[in-house]
Amino acid sequence: MEAIRLRDINIYPASSADELIDFAVERKGILVAVNAEKMAKATDRLSALINDNIGYCDGSGVVLASHQKGADRACKIAGCELWLKIIGRYYDKSTFYFIGGRPEVFADTIVRLKKDFPGIRIVGARDGYLKTDADREALIDDVARTRPDFVFVAMGSPKQEFLMAEMLARHRAVYQGLGGSYDVYTGRAKRAPKWWIDHNAEFVYRLLCQPSRIKRDLIRVKFAWWLVRKKF
Repeated sequence: MEAIRLRDINIYPASSADELIDFAVERKGILVAVNAEKMAKATDRLSALINDNIGYCDGSGVVLASHQKGADRACKIAGCELWLKIIGRYYDKSTFYFIGGRPEVFADTIVRLKKDFPGIRIVGARDGYLKTDADREALIDDVARTRPDFVFVAMGSPKQEFLMAEMLARHRAVYQGLGGSYDVYTGRAKRAPKWWIDHNAEFVYRLLCQPSRIKRDLIRVKFAWWLVRKKF
């Protein structure tokens, strides 16, 4: 699979989650969910990290931009679903390390994973509260020591991406940033109903539920302007 260039960011326009997973397992690196907000706000540092790894279409706007660049088969792949697809495929034959989330959310996540995927091989796990540099270094050391096949980090972007980059430098594996996926998985946060997702309006549903997101979502206007003007 060849990357396409959307402004300053490389995107791998996978046609399915399975194609993306196959690619990531073969190549290794960090799976970075790219949506309109991330693309419009990306710093040079984050753009460089994405370009060194595996950026994929996590938003309908990025899918449309990919189509404009000729990647007609590109599809939206939701990060909050992708990690569970990976686990479902490999839980009985690979090893996993889970990081991030509030302590109570993280604990519930591990309990549910063990219930949903009996026999899952978890070689390391800790919540997202790294209070000191020593905590951070100890975590990176432990990932390098245990050498998991897959590492999932739920800390929010770009914090999680920069942490995964440090881990990747010590141990090559498939990494994925999950943002708030543990909250969704444990039922503390709800995704939009299927109709909104199927009609590429999930962000509208979130805005209706959380009007305080309006300032954050205004960045989508900038992205929409790029789409209209075909500035990719």
